[in-house]
Amino acid sequence: MQLIPMLQRLIAANSISSVNADIDQGNREVIELLAQWLSDLGFATEVMPLADPRKANLIATLGNGPGGLVLAGHTDTVPCDDSLWSHDPFKMVEKNHRLYGLGTCDMKGFFPLVIEAAKQFVSKPLKQPLIILATADEESSMAGAQMLAAAGRPRARYALIGEPTGMKPINMHKGIMVEKLVIEGRSGHSSDPSLGRNAMETMHSALGELLKLRDELQGSHNNPTFQVAYPTMNLGCIHGGNNPNRICGRCELGFEIRPLPGMDMTALQQQISERILPLQERDDVMINIDHYCVPAFATEPHSSMVKICEALTHHSCESVSFATEAPYLKDLGMDVVILGPGSVEQAHQPDEYLPLERIQPTVDFLIQLIGRCCL
Repeated sequence: MQLIPMLQRLIAANSISSVNADIDQGNREVIELLAQWLSDLGFATEVMPLADPRKANLIATLGNGPGGLVLAGHTDTVPCDDSLWSHDPFKMVEKNHRLYGLGTCDMKGFFPLVIEAAKQFVSKPLKQPLIILATADEESSMAGAQMLAAAGRPRARYALIGEPTGMKPINMHKGIMVEKLVIEGRSGHSSDPSLGRNAMETMHSALGELLKLRDELQGSHNNPTFQVAYPTMNLGCIHGGNNPNRICGRCELGFEIRPLPGMDMTALQQQISERILPLQERDDVMINIDHYCVPAFATEPHSSMVKICEALTHHSCESVSFATEAPYLKDLGMDVVILGPGSVEQAHQPDEYLPLERIQPTVDFLIQLIGRCCL
């Protein structure tokens, strides 16, 4: 099957992952398509179901032995608002030398390019295995990558993750901490404040504590290799109360922190708790804080994989502020670089696209990389 029809099939398969269960979809159709195409090429394929039976990872291996190269990507996409697109996001459209569709850039578009490059090696004796890894739920929970880390698989010496980097190698990214703060007070008639405990007023104090913490973190941590050189905090969404004449009984805040490599996220979560939880006793409310995090990532600046990718692309490694599955592959002992054909400026946007001009250079790069790592 040719590259463009492959991508059309992948885009047509809705694999949105979301923390909102109403719009969350499975990725099995994408995984089964990839497994069939790779099996037809001679890869040994293993589908690893997640706890949600609609979702799975894929490990496809050509050759055997220790070492080798993993070419990795996630099969899910972010949600989208169809009304903001110029066309159906699940029907790939070629226009203005671009391929439009949900996932063309981030990052279903990587897989047909990997398969096209892999075709050059199916009849060659590989000294080290070539492993194609496709994961679930990167955009929502990292459940696929976490499952692989827990299983200790796959094993390889090198790994490339095809996230959108504009074909520039990335060896460092920030982490992400997603925090959910819920304050439970007591509702009552607004004519008498003593009838309730206003959760929104407590949230006002909590917001003040968080903003002070943000300023302290930015003053004490700096890494000039990042475009935004300090850890960021974003107050993302807030919901509370249901009527002006009713004391707010519940208020919820969602916020995120993007720590720099080397920052202790467990200690940072403890700092948040130490600043917020004392408000429980002061205001006679209940406070709960849920944490979800993806570690920051850094590969040694002169690692073997960094040197290979820099030599093949003629670009020095850079850093990015978005998070990926790289720390989980690094924990499996791999030398990891992030590099893909898309651009992050097009990711998570209406009318997402992959430029046609990036396709052949990416295939050529992957052929050279496989040759360096597997022959």
